[in-house]
Amino acid sequence: MATYNKRGYKPKTKPVKEEVEEFIDDSESTTAEVFGSLDEGANRAEEWFEKNQKPVIGVIIAILVIALLYLAYNKFIAEPARAEAANELVVAQESFTTALEATNTSVKDSLYMVALNGKNGKYGLLDVADNYGGTPSGNLAHYYAGMSYLEIKDYQNAITHLQDFSSDDKMLGPLAKGAIGDAFMQLGQADEALDYYEKAAGMNANDFTTPRFLFKAGVAAIDLGKMDAAVKHLTRIKEEYATSEYASQVDLYLGRAQAAQ
Repeated sequence: MATYNKRGYKPKTKPVKEEVEEFIDDSESTTAEVFGSLDEGANRAEEWFEKNQKPVIGVIIAILVIALLYLAYNKFIAEPARAEAANELVVAQESFTTALEATNTSVKDSLYMVALNGKNGKYGLLDVADNYGGTPSGNLAHYYAGMSYLEIKDYQNAITHLQDFSSDDKMLGPLAKGAIGDAFMQLGQADEALDYYEKAAGMNANDFTTPRFLFKAGVAAIDLGKMDAAVKHLTRIKEEYATSEYASQVDLYLGRAQAAQ
């Protein structure tokens, strides 16, 4: 059935024009409120800065001074010290390498002492470690000094210098830890030796140092009667490093450890 509007009927809704005008008024009011809030915030920030500008400026100046001092320290103190340390280490390092390659025991020991103490006015490893301790060369000098002491059977000094050495190098890090284990083993402190062998074996896994120190850890564990630990370390060589030079010796020690479990 069709629906008809009565004559003269007017819809009760507001005209579109009025609605648009009201919307514009509301928008303008909201915008004004937002800008008013921003003005208030800006005023408060300005007031706070006016009250605290001296300490704020002081902090900024302090940061700039620290940054400039840091740059100056690096350029005029740290960098020259690093370069000087590297130059001083070269001669001592050469003496260490010559000692390492020598075949005569007394000659080797003499060369290690030269490497440690220097000669003809040139710094030895101990001088570099003492005078350039904060540089990479000073750190490396501790490694070479520790290894030198280990070779001349001064085990306590070997431990001291090797413990002062730190490195993320894939080879040097494990070798240093393992050498500390060797020194403790020579001092008859097998528990400490085992601890360092395990640390060395757990660092930077590779086909050279890892099986080497797993083997030494296994042997030390057998000496200590820790057969479970020995079996664990020796089995890893058999399973993971079967082509290493230590793999051919594993069965003998592994058999002993397993028989004593």
